[in-house]
Amino acid sequence: MSDTMTYLTDATMITAVVPAGRADDLLKAARDVGARGGIVHQARGTGARELLGLLGIAVEAEREVVNIVVPTDYQELITNAIFHAGGLDKPGGGYLYLTALEKVATYIPEASMARLQAGETERLK
Repeated sequence: MSDTMTYLTDATMITAVVPAGRADDLLKAARDVGARGGIVHQARGTGARELLGLLGIAVEAEREVVNIVVPTDYQELITNAIFHAGGLDKPGGGYLYLTALEKVATYIPEASMARLQAGETERLK
């Protein structure tokens, strides 16, 4: 186990908020174009469409929030895939946004770390 922490700095978090039941479609589309996986949270909320409930009383709408951390180089490819797979291009389909991440720390296998360091050395030449 190492005492040093390695940070990845070229990462983006894609967050999509979609109606309940659509998260699996988004994750599959993201994996199909190279994402490693994501996290799904259950959520509920109200909005203009839900105010149309009985007697104008707000109705809670079940949602799923999908977070996927991707290399910045792949953000457009993966965003486009999940946008269309999740039905976000249709009314009531949900929305997504991208957040630039300053630092990401996680376990990096030694072989991967060696490749990263070799690439950094080449880039500095």
